[in-house]
Amino acid sequence: MKLFSNKKIRTRFAPSPTGFLHIGVARTSLFNYLFAKKNGGALVLRIEDTDKERSRTEFEKDITDSLEWLGIKWDEFYKQSKRTDIYKKYLEKLLKEKKAYFCFCVSEELEAQKQEQESRGLALKYSGKCKNLSEEAIQENIRQNKKCVIRLKVPEKKVIVNDMVRGKLEFDTGLIGDIIIAKDFETPLYNFSVVIDDYEMKITHVFRGEDILPNTPKQIVIQEALGIKSPEYGHLPMILAPDKSKLSKRHGAASVTEYKNQGYLPEAILNIIAFLGWNPGTEKEIYSLKELIKDFSIERIQKSGAVFNIQKLDYFNGFYIRQKSLKELAELCRPFLPKADLKEIEKITFLYQERLKKFSEITELTDFFFKEKINYPKELLVWKKMGDSDVVNSIDKNIEILSMIDDRNWTAKSIEIALLKATEKIGDKGVLLWPMRVALTGKKQSAGPFDIAFVLGKEKTINRLREARAMYGS
Repeated sequence: MKLFSNKKIRTRFAPSPTGFLHIGVARTSLFNYLFAKKNGGALVLRIEDTDKERSRTEFEKDITDSLEWLGIKWDEFYKQSKRTDIYKKYLEKLLKEKKAYFCFCVSEELEAQKQEQESRGLALKYSGKCKNLSEEAIQENIRQNKKCVIRLKVPEKKVIVNDMVRGKLEFDTGLIGDIIIAKDFETPLYNFSVVIDDYEMKITHVFRGEDILPNTPKQIVIQEALGIKSPEYGHLPMILAPDKSKLSKRHGAASVTEYKNQGYLPEAILNIIAFLGWNPGTEKEIYSLKELIKDFSIERIQKSGAVFNIQKLDYFNGFYIRQKSLKELAELCRPFLPKADLKEIEKITFLYQERLKKFSEITELTDFFFKEKINYPKELLVWKKMGDSDVVNSIDKNIEILSMIDDRNWTAKSIEIALLKATEKIGDKGVLLWPMRVALTGKKQSAGPFDIAFVLGKEKTINRLREARAMYGS
């Protein structure tokens, strides 16, 4: 791809702290980060917290914590709530130059205008009633403390956007009308504060979701009114469910923190969101953050919706779980398990490293290790067409064989050798091993019975076999 070496690349990620960092918003942060780092530029993190009613400090913390967990590092940090004086300066400039005006229309008037326009099939936009109020009328309204907003005078014209992703786009401002840019001098609205911040922070390129596209012509007319240059825009495709509907909670849509709490790794999250709207043009699927920076290109961003697949996320996560050392695996599984010695957790988690798709699964898979007594239906002990006497004989044989293994030689290998030798005479391994597996775990599926017996220890293993035997009486 072309490197933008003629100027310092500066991208920004500008979330509102009105909720936890959603997986789709994290994708936006990643693309801005990758583009900046690919071109030797900087990423600005800007918290857009001018919505005083909905913004929360806990959401801001979640955003920054989630980005740090993912490894997306910003170079500069700003909060819009600290920049009110800057916005006020630009509002005053527009008012002084008669490019903006105070609008005193009350909600009832605006609703009546809307209904009238709808009845005539017209575009819904402000009528312009307050646009040409005299200075005397304006000051009189202000003296009477009439509620007002500040509107920008929007000329009717065609706005052309050369979108980095979607190509040439054209908008008709005649369908927009005079837009509100501030509720008052202390409360600028989104489109206005974004324009000022992008200019003041020298932002050169902006990647954001295509749901923001309708705001782009509004921001451009504000920029033109102020005589400032627009950054280059690239609008990313929407994230869809596998059935191509809008991604929702039932499809797996969640915040980064929720995925983290379920036991997903940051490497897997990065891998899945990188492929939501971008591909390298090769068969390669596993990417580190460093490799993503190297291979990322605007040309490979798609225009059509990007499908989020939870099974693909599980695949990525399983891959990265299998790359972890035994000690790392135990530490990552530890929050999902009862308190236990790390060495014991290492033995347990090692048995399930190949099976795990996410760390939260370890809780149910291994719960039997941490219980004094396990419960399961008697029928589960039955292998194929075994009768009660067959199950009893199998359990008794297991107890007999395992009791003969020396405590000092209690290993998975010695247990395996002893039991498999006995199955040679039986022919069907399941006759001996299935009841043992169920007696030790209470589950249909588990790690191998030899490994489980080793981790449980000789005493606990034989006690569980005796408890299974007791289900059938004396």
